[in-house]
Amino acid sequence: MKFDNIIIGGGLSGLTCGIKLAELGKKCAIVSSGQSAIHFFSGSLDLLGKVNGEEVSNPLESIKTLADNHPYQRVGIDNMTRLADEVPQFLDRAGLKFSGNANQNHFVLTPMGVMKPTWLTIEDFTRFETKDSFPWKKALIINFSGFLDFHTLFIKDGLKKLDVTTQIKNVSMKQFEAIRKNPSEMRSTNIAKVFDNGDALDEFAQKANDLSEGFDVVILPAVFGLLNKQIVSEIKAKILKPLVLLPAVPPSVPGIRSQILLRKRFQALGGTYFLGDNVEEGFFENNRLVAIATNNHGDIKLKADQFILASGSFYSKGIVATRDKVYEPIFGLDVNGETNGSEWKDEKFFNDQPYMHFGVKTDSQFHAMINGEPVENLFVAGSVLGGANALKEGSGAGISLLTSLHVAEQILK
Repeated sequence: MKFDNIIIGGGLSGLTCGIKLAELGKKCAIVSSGQSAIHFFSGSLDLLGKVNGEEVSNPLESIKTLADNHPYQRVGIDNMTRLADEVPQFLDRAGLKFSGNANQNHFVLTPMGVMKPTWLTIEDFTRFETKDSFPWKKALIINFSGFLDFHTLFIKDGLKKLDVTTQIKNVSMKQFEAIRKNPSEMRSTNIAKVFDNGDALDEFAQKANDLSEGFDVVILPAVFGLLNKQIVSEIKAKILKPLVLLPAVPPSVPGIRSQILLRKRFQALGGTYFLGDNVEEGFFENNRLVAIATNNHGDIKLKADQFILASGSFYSKGIVATRDKVYEPIFGLDVNGETNGSEWKDEKFFNDQPYMHFGVKTDSQFHAMINGEPVENLFVAGSVLGGANALKEGSGAGISLLTSLHVAEQILK
């Protein structure tokens, strides 16, 4: 099978690159092994939250202080500014509405009850402009009886530090009795499926309204709108008090919905999505990758003019570590990282761990490197790139989105 572009990896980075190329008329395929980090989505997309442990207010300005090998620096500040402005419209075309500004972080309330700086927040969730105050003084936290993935006491303790008085109340409904019998089934996605059917929404809203008498705001787990995004708007309209939704323990309902909508957008543009497949080998000729072999396609090779590696970092096995080496497992690409295992980590657990900066080496145009030489038609995007600790920086989503859009532009030049 022959395509213009083949993307290896079906997470946020791979889908972003595939959609951008498909929007401009390219015949694209994505090879995805399965679940991606989008399923852990917290409702917000971070661009840059911290530098050297200090919170930043203006991500675009603070990017200038990052190391030269950071993916953002290699994209370039002018490109970063332009592409960051493009992202909300890009997501909106897929049916995902986000708000925010790359020049000014806002804050979201986390499931731990603390305010976190972020760049873009999906419409389900509430934005806050300051981290040291909460607009309401009496909050009701509602959970579903038997739902263990929403940690209400953490939220209560966090809000107490913001001088908010809270109460926690549990709601039982007959629609959830079947899934409550097995704790492994009382998950956010299963609750969301009940609400997607529509028959439980009115009853729950009435219970919430009865319980919230005397409170300023209602806080709920984000278990609404798995397949029907209108459910979020409906529950906000039916509950008479202001409503704040907070993420629960993954799988994330808004995350799975986002994955579904991005994939639908890619396929609606003519893209081919190979789900549950793994790339096993690449075939090179004259410093070009000409084809790949995958687990599901047997002897049928997938060919393309350009390839993009967006396979993720350690979590998704885009980068693999053993006792004595760190390596890229598909093509054996060059990886930037210490060869001495004793240098991979800091003894202090919460320090900036060196291994988190490991990733595939590229040239200035994001071509992958093998034995120090760039592969002219194999590009790299997203968290598989080296040079950043996305966890410490709060930069993971930004790296995935902006390097992927940038790589797409390099391919289209």
